[in-house]
Amino acid sequence: MPRGVAILALVAGAALAVLGGSYAVELAAGSPELSEHPVSQAVAPVSKAHQPVLRHFRQAPRLLGVKRSQLESIAECESHGDPRAISSDGTYRGKYQFDRSTWHSNGGEGDPAKAPELEQDLLAAQVMRTRGSSPWPSCG
Repeated sequence: MPRGVAILALVAGAALAVLGGSYAVELAAGSPELSEHPVSQAVAPVSKAHQPVLRHFRQAPRLLGVKRSQLESIAECESHGDPRAISSDGTYRGKYQFDRSTWHSNGGEGDPAKAPELEQDLLAAQVMRTRGSSPWPSCG
């Protein structure tokens, strides 16, 4: 699925948004949770009408099982929460100051500092699940 495309659908009475083809946000009883779900087909591209829903999902208390507060703490320490931040030598980029190797080896495409903020959040959560806070030795 191309970057920037999301899927919105109703599944068993819960809203479901799929990002990047493998991540989903479920809204059940008003509490969004981001987790991995297989995706078989696109329902609709993201449009301005979907933005309020995606804004709500961006505030999910957990991303892929990782507490958002933990991710926010790392982002604040690394970049003051700026998704466009670039280190002075250009090596570390984006909200979580990914180097390009970490970014690409975890499924990121292009420049982390140019990726949508939610994509950076998802990739950081994925890294936290697999490697813990070791990629952020000063901030994790």
